[in-house]
Amino acid sequence: MNLQTSGMEFASEMVIKATLLEMKIAEVPTTLSPDGRSRPPHLRSWRDGWRHLRFMLLFSPTWLFLFPGILLVLIGLLVGARLAFEPIAIGGVNFDVQSLLFMSAAVIVGFQSIVFAVFTKVFAFTEGLLPSGSRIVKWTNIVSLEAGLVVGFILLMAGLAGTSYSLMYWADSSFGSLDTSITLRFVVPSVTAIVLGFQVILSSFFLSILGLGRASQTVTADASTGKELAPSVRLQPTG
Repeated sequence: MNLQTSGMEFASEMVIKATLLEMKIAEVPTTLSPDGRSRPPHLRSWRDGWRHLRFMLLFSPTWLFLFPGILLVLIGLLVGARLAFEPIAIGGVNFDVQSLLFMSAAVIVGFQSIVFAVFTKVFAFTEGLLPSGSRIVKWTNIVSLEAGLVVGFILLMAGLAGTSYSLMYWADSSFGSLDTSITLRFVVPSVTAIVLGFQVILSSFFLSILGLGRASQTVTADASTGKELAPSVRLQPTG
């Protein structure tokens, strides 16, 4: 099972990995004996509880990062696309360019959350914490660094094109005051595209670096299930 933890998370790691590897789990009768130690328990509820929760969240980046990120991106894109053309009135409340800024933030934060889900999955697989059958890990084997660079470059060019249009619009006004209800409708999407472009490029490089660790490991098969787990890499002192 290639267990990694050494603290109180050890028991949970066994259960989680056994479930992921579809191993048989059975109850074994045992006799509980009184603790013969004289010192008080060293368990700290909040500290150890948080360590436990943090460890379990590592096994569920889909719910922690991916789904919330997708939701934020969808809301930001759908509502933002409408606000980029005209205000939205709901029950006497008008949502205008100020709301467009928040939709831009939702897209950026949501995309970052999705990227975190991918990073967490790849890292967990590399360290032997998750099986290699993850769909996200398989997807990262298909999407190359070059593809990420192309997508990021396209987003950058789109953002720079919108920025150029904004500058020309400003120049037509002799670089004076502008109506923000008009200019922000193409300035905000342009800035969002530039930020996303840089994020895609940098994330692609970082994902490629994580992939170097995966490529250098020899994957071993678990004898009981036939599923694969990546062994952990540990440095041994030389002196």
